[in-house]
Amino acid sequence: MKKIFLLSISMLITTLISCKEDSSNKKESTAQNVQETIEIAQVPLVNEVLTKEERDAMSPDDVIALFKEGNERFMNNNLTLRDHSAQVRKSASGQFPKAVVLSCLDSRVPVEDVFDRGIGDIFVGRVAGNFVNEDLLGSMEFGCKVAGSKLILVMGHEHCGAVKSAIDDVKLGNITSMLSKIRPTVETTQYEGDRTSSNPEFVQHVCENNVLNTIAEIRAKSPILKEMEDNGEIKIAGAVYDMDTGKVEFLNE
Repeated sequence: MKKIFLLSISMLITTLISCKEDSSNKKESTAQNVQETIEIAQVPLVNEVLTKEERDAMSPDDVIALFKEGNERFMNNNLTLRDHSAQVRKSASGQFPKAVVLSCLDSRVPVEDVFDRGIGDIFVGRVAGNFVNEDLLGSMEFGCKVAGSKLILVMGHEHCGAVKSAIDDVKLGNITSMLSKIRPTVETTQYEGDRTSSNPEFVQHVCENNVLNTIAEIRAKSPILKEMEDNGEIKIAGAVYDMDTGKVEFLNE
């Protein structure tokens, strides 16, 4: 009986010590979290917006370099901290974006975040399959000729549903007409093997060719943008977004 009593006392003491250590660890963890929060709060937020002078001083290649650097930060979960409320107020009277990005409609491609850009930094046009029509061409001409952007970037993405639907020749309401803009790329893409949407390699080939064909369409159907590119005022480039890694691969035409 005495042995049982002593054993019980020993277990009670051990439990109390353990609880005290757990409490101490929790306090240390809480203190550390508070310190980290304070340190984050002390990091100055970017509240400026791009000025005309800053934008005009850039070359098209400068903008591409900034996009690549921003994409690296995006992949490393190191996006710039911004005071969006302040940027909204400061950009209300005007805008001087450095680029026009034509992206797919896909909600998984957050264009501004992908390049770590803030309010007033870039124009973004979106349409399923990232092709051009009269409205988008007019928007690009406004962005570059009127507003002064230095880069047009056509950005497709991996596993594109619009590309897959064009490959399958889907017929459904206005989607039929939309996919007709991509279908010629499907037909002209050279590929030996399974030419269906279930073949990721073929889908990727069509995706990249669709970007390049869109660039060709821009040059062919917009004399304004073609002249600006020929004069070195702007650059028209293509890229593909990797849905698995977040990396943007710029294409060599």
